[in-house]
Amino acid sequence: MHMDNIQILGFRATINSVGETLDLISSIKNDDEIIQLLNADSIASEKHIIHGVNQAFLAFERGENLAKDISVEIVLRCSAQRQISKAFKLLGLKEGEMNLCAVLINCKDYTSELSSIFTPDENVLNPDVESLQKVYKISDLEVETMSIEDIIIDRITKLTVDY
Repeated sequence: MHMDNIQILGFRATINSVGETLDLISSIKNDDEIIQLLNADSIASEKHIIHGVNQAFLAFERGENLAKDISVEIVLRCSAQRQISKAFKLLGLKEGEMNLCAVLINCKDYTSELSSIFTPDENVLNPDVESLQKVYKISDLEVETMSIEDIIIDRITKLTVDY
């Protein structure tokens, strides 16, 4: 299992049913492709996502994965959490209106298919530092010494070291 390419897209969405939305996304892609939808409000940057995805793939390669499924592992790593329930609370889909970050791994370009389901909006990928501080429980003191992106990336890296 390896990552050949990654594409990160921003969308605004109204989700009536998480299950139906996930089924719809599954029906678009091929089996060996990954389309992971994440809550964009809990994402600091593209670098944050790429690091989390890389760590997820590395974990599988080393047999250090915390989840059985690569998609779940991506959510765990990107959220810097060990518990699946906490990870999905931070990064998972929820019903109603939400900002989405679509992560396409080893996929052909599904921008038009996704744009027919959701409203494209790259602005949802711009981080809200205060909100991220709350979500990841990052103190003002930490943000004074490091960027929010670097703090989260550091925590993702530590998941591998600390287990």
